[in-house]
Amino acid sequence: RGMSKLLQAQGLGKRFGGLQALSDVSFDIEQGEIYGLIGPNGAGKTTLFNVLTGLYIPEEGSCTFNGESMSGKKPHEVAFAGLARTFQNIRLFANLSAIENVMIGRHMRTKAGVFGAVLRTRATRAEETATEARAQELLDYVGIGHRANDVARSLPYGDQRRLEIARALATDPKLLALDEPAAGMNASETVVLRKLVEKIRADGVTVLLIEHDMKLVMGLCDRVLVLEYGKVLAMGKPAQVQRDPKVIEAYLGAGAAQDPLIHQERPA
Repeated sequence: RGMSKLLQAQGLGKRFGGLQALSDVSFDIEQGEIYGLIGPNGAGKTTLFNVLTGLYIPEEGSCTFNGESMSGKKPHEVAFAGLARTFQNIRLFANLSAIENVMIGRHMRTKAGVFGAVLRTRATRAEETATEARAQELLDYVGIGHRANDVARSLPYGDQRRLEIARALATDPKLLALDEPAAGMNASETVVLRKLVEKIRADGVTVLLIEHDMKLVMGLCDRVLVLEYGKVLAMGKPAQVQRDPKVIEAYLGAGAAQDPLIHQERPA
């Protein structure tokens, strides 16, 4: 496809005490794709996410993003470089309104930043108006514009997830990394989420998705990486990965690989 590689991870390794949480993980994400990261519980998915986004420093390996080394970069520096993320447990400012939450995400890209917002000079007031307008646009974009002035904690769960995505988008990311966005969502919320992720990609943002919902991953992602015990078990197009006996076994236990029907009925 001749696309450029946006993110390249090479030989990543991460230990916690005696536990090897990641071991020799290498992969790349091309610009414009939706890339899925799956694996059984405890496979190291969130650890990998935390390494990519600067929360953890790996003992081995390196990561480049948009041609720039991310080694030793702090989370805010990684975010500034254009890699935004959401979290498994929603991290919103619970007592602030939806629009304020998005504006806080936006401040990273404004000159005034958070301090200017407090000092309120004329230039920052103009910037603040623009920031607020952009925040409202993003709320509309994710489908919760009518909730702009509602306090974050009062929003229904699915709307809180969408608010978190709006806040991540406020930083103008090149890559949006979503940590289990469908967790806790019902079927209709998941459909809405899927359409939103497709729209985000159509608008030029590359997406990395950690997800337990196998149907969502297989229907949405261009390529998938499967982790097990912190190692790469398989990677490739969803159809390939789904048929890989190693993957079927990791998810459904030994014996399942002999009976592909089980696999089709219960896509984990």
